[in-house]
Amino acid sequence: MHIAVCIKQILDPEISPRAFKINREAKLAEQAGASLVIGPFDLNALEVAIQLKEKHGAKVTVLTFGEEKAQDALRRALAMGADEAVLVAGDGAASREPSVTAKVLAAAIRQLEPVDLVLCGRQSGEWDYGQVPGLLAEELGLPLVPFVPRLDVSGDGFRLERESDAGNVVVEAPKGLVVSITNAQDNNPRLPKVRDIMMANRKPIKKLGAADLGLDEASASASAGRLEVLDLFIPEVDSECEFVEGDDGAEKAANLVKKLLERKVI
Repeated sequence: MHIAVCIKQILDPEISPRAFKINREAKLAEQAGASLVIGPFDLNALEVAIQLKEKHGAKVTVLTFGEEKAQDALRRALAMGADEAVLVAGDGAASREPSVTAKVLAAAIRQLEPVDLVLCGRQSGEWDYGQVPGLLAEELGLPLVPFVPRLDVSGDGFRLERESDAGNVVVEAPKGLVVSITNAQDNNPRLPKVRDIMMANRKPIKKLGAADLGLDEASASASAGRLEVLDLFIPEVDSECEFVEGDDGAEKAANLVKKLLERKVI
């Protein structure tokens, strides 16, 4: 069984907005001093793939579409247990467009050994569009099962647990499937050991360009332009602090109530 996992390197979503900068003209978030990580839901997808590998002997190939520095994310994936890694070269602006990302990743997946299962995070951790899994399934001509916290092999196919508004639904599907993975207690990503990190640094990463995928600029641009970012900025929040005076706690509480009534908060 061969599993392809699509990941994305993003700005750490846990950092303070003060740790990075916004290029308002280009409508992009710039790294500055912020750290880069694999998207949280992508890590869940990778963990699911590694668990299937450990249980059923699958091969796991991890792919990303991004800049050269995205190799760090691929090496983290290799340290976690992925077998092979593929970097498809692209700039930050191109990889932000879901339709372009799906077209490029689909072309890269077609160049792999036959793939039985394609796993994606349910959404990226910075823009949270959640469109790539569906668009990727369309590009590959494969069915999509979204919002899956866990799955396992069942006969010649898979048995999946899918989240829905009405509760969890059990789905059985044949091989040749795209699945978007959400987080669950039993797919929390593992922390790689130091030895695994060192070994991952020695593993080769396959690099592909548009020409290698049979894509040209016209082909990529045909999928672009579907998404338009009107503006991007960090909101400025004005705040004031006023101390409530009083000789004791009771008087301070009474004065606080008066101020809240004056401001029509209560």
